[in-house]
Amino acid sequence: MRLERFLWAKAGEVAALRRQEREGRLPVPFSGPRGDFLAALRRPSGQAPLSVIAEYKRASPSRGVICRDLTAAEVARQYAQAGAGAISVLTEERFFQGRLDYLAEARAALHADGCSVPLLRKDFLFDPLQITATAATPAAALLLIVGLTPDAALLRQLREQAEAHGIQAVVEVFDADELALARASGARIIQVNARDLATLRVDRAACLDIARRFPPQNGECWIAASGMENPEQLRAAAEAGYDAALVGTALMKDGQPGAALRSLLDGR
Repeated sequence: MRLERFLWAKAGEVAALRRQEREGRLPVPFSGPRGDFLAALRRPSGQAPLSVIAEYKRASPSRGVICRDLTAAEVARQYAQAGAGAISVLTEERFFQGRLDYLAEARAALHADGCSVPLLRKDFLFDPLQITATAATPAAALLLIVGLTPDAALLRQLREQAEAHGIQAVVEVFDADELALARASGARIIQVNARDLATLRVDRAACLDIARRFPPQNGECWIAASGMENPEQLRAAAEAGYDAALVGTALMKDGQPGAALRSLLDGR
């Protein structure tokens, strides 16, 4: 299985957006407050050495179904109460069983509880119209993956388009070459994925090594992603120079994401 499968999976969505554009029916941008995603990553929660982005994740290509029974609203409430710095919402449908509507559902639940935890749209985004669609949601941030968009100029265009709507861009890399592209694009929030999206293999040691060899510079904020499941791994990421960690499967797999996050943040 290759990285291109994710591009193919989004082809129908992009085609539908192009039809909407031709017909003058593109969604209207969200007008409410989005929250400051970057600021949230700078504030560690509980006893954890870094901030945790807790993920609503129903399924994945590597694990299959993880948890179908909990809604985005329920999980967002649990994460907020447990101390999540931010919440990632997977919206990709084919491989992750996500939906774009989950962002609105999570935000409505948080708003009803008086919480302002910022939301990240995690998906395979590579077309300007996908940024337009994201702008119609309450997302405070979105994900751009260098492996899918290995072009610094296009990455910069997509990031600046998102920022024009008050949305911050998390630019994901896997290795040193992709990090160089991310930096050339002007990325300020860099996520290093320990999982190779082409093979789905996880290498946590390589994730730590890249931060040690090419440490954050010029105010960059770094996120460690994939394979994170215990306090020791959070501490190792913090010691390597990361500001935050994105954790999904480890929190969702037992159907008690809030309790799992609380235990992780408390160092248990």
